[in-house]
Amino acid sequence: MAVPIINSTLVSAAKLTCIREERILFDELSFDINSGDIVQIEGPNGAGKTSLLRILAGLSRPYSGTVLFNKKPIQSCRDDYQNQLLYLGHLPGVKSELTAAENLNFNFKLMGYSNFDCIDILNEVGLSGFEDSLTGHLSAGQHRRTALGRLWHSNANIWILDEPFTAIDKKGVIILEQLFLAHANRGGCVILTTHQDMNLIDHHSLKKIQLDYSLI
Repeated sequence: MAVPIINSTLVSAAKLTCIREERILFDELSFDINSGDIVQIEGPNGAGKTSLLRILAGLSRPYSGTVLFNKKPIQSCRDDYQNQLLYLGHLPGVKSELTAAENLNFNFKLMGYSNFDCIDILNEVGLSGFEDSLTGHLSAGQHRRTALGRLWHSNANIWILDEPFTAIDKKGVIILEQLFLAHANRGGCVILTTHQDMNLIDHHSLKKIQLDYSLI
């Protein structure tokens, strides 16, 4: 189980530079993300939004610069950082040969969680009645809801989410926004990309990091 972080700064970027196929996506990008922050990464397609999220999650390395956790490079405290991190990529990451409930059960056990109720969580994400359905037979939106169910039983303080609203209807978007706000109010942070407007999150409390081709 993750231990609550006392330090208000949850994760920092120190002069991150990312180069893909000889093209600079962003250069010497620095910022701090604190407890209570909801941060939207913005930019045109190909600007490096997903690349930045993967670097922050420790799944990719920057060309130069460092991601810090508790003022230490994440490579030097990988286990502690991973215990505080929940990353959901653009692809839902569900196994088509498993049911919706089996997918959640697999992921929760992989993260070391116990005392969870997959049926209740699937009800929360609007999949009541689909618990025993193979995800290979479900729609794209239902795939996404199955993956997002992990958020309802997460002890991680740092949520990094790549397009979490993809294939989600308006009601589902509202439910997710409420969940993000509740997580931030508990002292966690949410770092996400999205092409959709967020209506419940006050624009004054939503922080934005802009990636732009002008850096090329």
